[in-house]
Amino acid sequence: MPRTVARTALLSALLAAAPLASAAPAQAPLTTVAERSGFLKTGRYDEVLALCAAYAERYADAVRCIDFGVTPEGRPMKALVATRSGAFSPAQAKAQGLPVTLIQGGIHSGEIDGKDAGFLALRQLLDGQAAKGALDKQVLVFVPVFNIDGHERFGRWNRPNQRGPEEMGWRTTAQNYNLNRDYLKADSAEMQAMLKLIEAWDPLVYVDLHVTDGAKFEHDVSIQVEPVHAGDAPLRQAGLALRDGVIARLAKQGSLPLSFYPSFVEADNPASGFEDGVPPPRFSHGYFFLRNRLGMLVETHSWKDYPTRVGITRNTIVDVLELVARDGAGWRRQADAADRRAEALAGETVALDYKTGDAVRTVDFRGYAYTRTPSDVSGALMTRYDETKPDVWKLPLKYDIQPARSVTAPRGGYLVPAAHAAWVGARLDRHGVSYRRLDHALSQAAVAAFRADKAAFAAQSVEGHQRATLDGEWKAETQDLAAGALFVPIAQPKARVVMSMLEPQAPDSLASWGEFNNAFERKEYMEDYVAEEVAREMLGRDPQLKAEFERKLREEPEFAKSPQARLEFFYRRHSAWDARYNLYPVLRTEHVPH
Repeated sequence: MPRTVARTALLSALLAAAPLASAAPAQAPLTTVAERSGFLKTGRYDEVLALCAAYAERYADAVRCIDFGVTPEGRPMKALVATRSGAFSPAQAKAQGLPVTLIQGGIHSGEIDGKDAGFLALRQLLDGQAAKGALDKQVLVFVPVFNIDGHERFGRWNRPNQRGPEEMGWRTTAQNYNLNRDYLKADSAEMQAMLKLIEAWDPLVYVDLHVTDGAKFEHDVSIQVEPVHAGDAPLRQAGLALRDGVIARLAKQGSLPLSFYPSFVEADNPASGFEDGVPPPRFSHGYFFLRNRLGMLVETHSWKDYPTRVGITRNTIVDVLELVARDGAGWRRQADAADRRAEALAGETVALDYKTGDAVRTVDFRGYAYTRTPSDVSGALMTRYDETKPDVWKLPLKYDIQPARSVTAPRGGYLVPAAHAAWVGARLDRHGVSYRRLDHALSQAAVAAFRADKAAFAAQSVEGHQRATLDGEWKAETQDLAAGALFVPIAQPKARVVMSMLEPQAPDSLASWGEFNNAFERKEYMEDYVAEEVAREMLGRDPQLKAEFERKLREEPEFAKSPQARLEFFYRRHSAWDARYNLYPVLRTEHVPH
């Protein structure tokens, strides 16, 4: 179908939807501000509250309107539970063996396509105008707006790199959290509420609706799913089927979908091409494969107008629900099998992070004619696109995704000393991770400890944290642990979540987010004049130490010319040295403690 014809048909269908839905004046109107404005505007959050209640009233046999949290500014967090199965609770859905699909809009509330598209798609499903029978075979949990406080920070220029709607919300929350950096660390009240919703419903498929930033080109949507490149290997077949199934349907509906995020390797330089990858678990689709579930990132293109973007998002929602209705029962069995495999990860190699190699393939990318010339404003080299002249760019795509860092899963699990048990336990609780508290002390327990050879703290705050990068490795030691320590077993379905939180070099671990920075800060010291006296005493009584010191003086010029390094040589070998300095306060165990 030609692009202009497809776009005209899409807009016509969207604009025709409003009068159909408002034909019965005795009933609550179920159209949105977006529909009534011809998709030039979007409504405020009070519209979500009204529509949530109205859908539950109009479709009492198929919809429930639920609260699942409260924002920091006191606004209720709403979700619509929609199904024709009668399974309106997690227990009922589980009893019937129904897959659950959770679709959310407005995690970045300037990118609000998902809210308006979701209400439109849901009404059409319930009225039998789309995906007939799909709600018989699944439960849909629809969250119209995730970042609600940000949604109400409303303004015309909140998304300067986006065409429409006329006004929209803000990217971050009232506390300035970027929720799509918060899945694993879960600092925000909103994310903690979402994780409770997720833990209750255990969605098989989680769809996160966004809008891109970036360059101008013809492609109108990207669909990324994990597991495809990462996570449980057999479950990747389901992830690939979901991704490719949605892409194929969108293409038939007139879209130009992509399977990778269209961000140039070099900013503002189309010739640099693209790089595929696996996101860390701060992102939605980098988190769900750790739970052995399917996470989808949908990114409509910011330079398409709002009616076009809403239409494509609506199509994506319907396509997902049709595929889950058709294949979700089988995918659910595959996910359950992945849970069982995760319980048996002890002693297996597990990837913590991923990288993309230098191997490339050439892709035909639908762009526009462009020039790159110096700007008389900024002085920088700027790319200018001519949207009247479509062009096919032949660009490199780096596609070879491989583990960047892998570790062997401990055979027993992790031990969290009592001093950190309360707050670490609270973090584990947010993800439904299983653990138990030890009611007795462990004496000289055989464990593995991670001592940092180097701890580098980020110069800038990120999401309110000073991130840390640790160099070091696990080594066998014996440690005493007081009663009250936590044992976190590896033998559980969320084993990958456990490792992503507690392995110190995982990209979004508690340690990487700076939660253990105190352990890598030196708090005690020895005065130089004391160290001088201690050094002379140690040299006089220990010939082996004296020989080692003299060898370092001869063979290591940097050491020899550093008074501080020379004195620290002795301090580190003295009983006054802090044995806990640079010791990561979580241990690994090969055994299950009794």
